[in-house]
Amino acid sequence: MSFERIEAELGFLLTRMQGEPHDRHEIYELIRQKLNELKAYGMPLPEDLVQFEHDLEAEFAAEKHDRDRRARIDKVIAQRGRR
Repeated sequence: MSFERIEAELGFLLTRMQGEPHDRHEIYELIRQKLNELKAYGMPLPEDLVQFEHDLEAEFAAEKHDRDRRARIDKVIAQRGRR
């Protein structure tokens, strides 16, 4: 597979991410697969996409942390709010 083809597919996925923000996690996984293809073929990884991947990983980790924190808060409210 050519570098240009994978680049085009990455561009398509990034465009989808703009138009379908509710599917960000799914699209992110597809982007990771494309980056892994580049790695497997020994092709250079665009630095902006490497940083993009790191930033998304950090963002998703923060979202998970926020959901966990929100769940703990909701649990205390539910348990203690009944009194």
